[in-house]
Amino acid sequence: MTDKTSRYWIEKLQLEAHPEGGYFRQTYRSDVMIAREALPAGFAGARAASTAVYFLLEGKKFSAFHRLRSDEVWHFYVGDPLVVHVISPEGEYSSILLGRDLEAGQALQGVVRAGCWFASHVADWNSFAVAGCTVAPGFDFEDFEMGRREELVAKYPQHRVLIEGLTLG
Repeated sequence: MTDKTSRYWIEKLQLEAHPEGGYFRQTYRSDVMIAREALPAGFAGARAASTAVYFLLEGKKFSAFHRLRSDEVWHFYVGDPLVVHVISPEGEYSSILLGRDLEAGQALQGVVRAGCWFASHVADWNSFAVAGCTVAPGFDFEDFEMGRREELVAKYPQHRVLIEGLTLG
């Protein structure tokens, strides 16, 4: 879908390695702050109203299961389709297929609700995808939890294979 390589996008967008997998760069942090008292339970302090990042995944690299205290809106930009796997707190599985081919069921945007576990990878493990993620209330690493394989499998045994394939350990 593009004649540019993943290396081109990493360099042009000035992306760096992300702890959950892939590459990213924050592009926006709102100057508007939401006071801790106005946020739902669980937030330790004030948060920016919104934040945004570029995010790139390539090849067999994946974004490991993690969850946020905020909703995250995914935006597809370039490359091949990207699969976002979502497990709700109740254990219900859904997926978002981000891409440009709307006739094939792909979407330009998708939402992962706060508190859901999610992981992502390119649909074709030999390709790459560039997406954007917008978080509101804004992203803070205090609100980020990396999934632990044993704990997730114990809680959601019906998703064992998926969890084992998309966690870091």
